[in-house]
Amino acid sequence: MYEPGLDRHEWESQWQTLEDDLRTDPAQALPELDRLVARMLEESGYELTDAVVGEGEEREVVAEYLAAHEIVQTAEREPDDVSLGDVAAAVNGYRAVFDHLVATHAAADADLGGAEAKEA
Repeated sequence: MYEPGLDRHEWESQWQTLEDDLRTDPAQALPELDRLVARMLEESGYELTDAVVGEGEEREVVAEYLAAHEIVQTAEREPDDVSLGDVAAAVNGYRAVFDHLVATHAAADADLGGAEAKEA
């Protein structure tokens, strides 16, 4: 059974934990951040493996994720090829996707809560 806010609360808790790691060692925290955001996207119904992503906002969200994901993959293969600016860009990209997904879920939860209140 779907309970409004649970996914969002879990995501926010995990992000908060990773933010501490990001402050001390961003390059080491990036793979965990990548996994969290990928899971959030998948749980939200975004298709990450399709070369032709949907239209509009969905395309932008996935493109933002994929750009950050590419930096993480490069950092894992060739750490010397990734600058602090690249790490910052990846963190900012993940933050943008995270914020979008949390806001989307908050709006959906509010809509669902309003619909349930009307039914009661």
